[in-house]
Amino acid sequence: MLLKRISPAGQWGLLLLLSLILGFGLQAFHLPAALLLGPMIVGVVMGLGGASIRIPSLCFKLSQGVLGCMIAQSLSPGILTPLLADWPIVIGALVATLLASGLSGWLLVRFSALPGPTGAWGSSPGGASAMVAMAGDFGADVRLVAFMQYLRVLFVATAAAVVARIGLGDEAGQHAAALVWFPSLDWRFLGTLAIALTGIVLAPRLRIPSGALLVPALLGAGVHSSGLMTLQIPEWLLAIAYALIGWTVGLRFTRDIVLLALRTLPQMLVSIIGLMVVCGVMAWGMTKVLPVDLMSAYLATSPGGLDTVAIIAAGTKVDMSFVMAMQTLRLLTILFTGPAMARFISRHAGKPPKQALR
Repeated sequence: MLLKRISPAGQWGLLLLLSLILGFGLQAFHLPAALLLGPMIVGVVMGLGGASIRIPSLCFKLSQGVLGCMIAQSLSPGILTPLLADWPIVIGALVATLLASGLSGWLLVRFSALPGPTGAWGSSPGGASAMVAMAGDFGADVRLVAFMQYLRVLFVATAAAVVARIGLGDEAGQHAAALVWFPSLDWRFLGTLAIALTGIVLAPRLRIPSGALLVPALLGAGVHSSGLMTLQIPEWLLAIAYALIGWTVGLRFTRDIVLLALRTLPQMLVSIIGLMVVCGVMAWGMTKVLPVDLMSAYLATSPGGLDTVAIIAAGTKVDMSFVMAMQTLRLLTILFTGPAMARFISRHAGKPPKQALR
């Protein structure tokens, strides 16, 4: 394939150049999360084109740490207030999402060639990286789980960004115009980087899924809300983090993985779109009973990755605390219920167990 003939240095240069063109091109049209979507789309195209380059795991985790600090600026001790005040509705939405994902996984396994554990973990609406990391321990084909999870991330990120653009209208342009790319920095910038690094150091020791994002978010929120230090995250650093996350997702879409999943791709797409529609209906319902706007409810229930939802939320005027509280609560619930759901689907989907597609 054409890209295989290009040296790794040439592939990196092409990836960077095309991502800059598409990312800033989408931003010119005031599309939220343009600097995530542009690199993600370029990564998908290059991955399918045979690119051999990959984003190092350390760079991806560092990007999640920076994103965690960005989230921390919007968090406060009052994050639990909306959850506790309306806990029956919050729990109802959470249970409905879990049941919808479980039904989606059951139908996917029942009417496709996917083995049970693979369909179950691939359909789980939690943090994509956490689901992929856990899937292998429960007999799932990690390649297909990763493909399903990141395919849904791609769909959800694109749909959420478009919905946000429609909902924001001219406000998106005002927000983009107000960006200061290279502000003056001081010692607080170094302190912010130190907090971002804690996720890489502590998450493996504490065995916290998505810890590279969640640990800096919680630690940074405590430091920021207590007044000890104001976090400093310049736009250029966020842009780098967005690009690295987008490339990590996009470059996973290799030709070999797509060919492996081709037999069940139609069922996967129906499953993803169906789950997105169910979550969208729940978001609309939440706006009728809770004092929350539609965009906040949509992102809070959206079955995408925690990091991509946070990036989109940061570029829109939504209730970040509500969105992240709902997303984090769902991730933690999936981590506890996922193994049981995978076993149930494997046993009751009505098919003999398989280890992988051939």
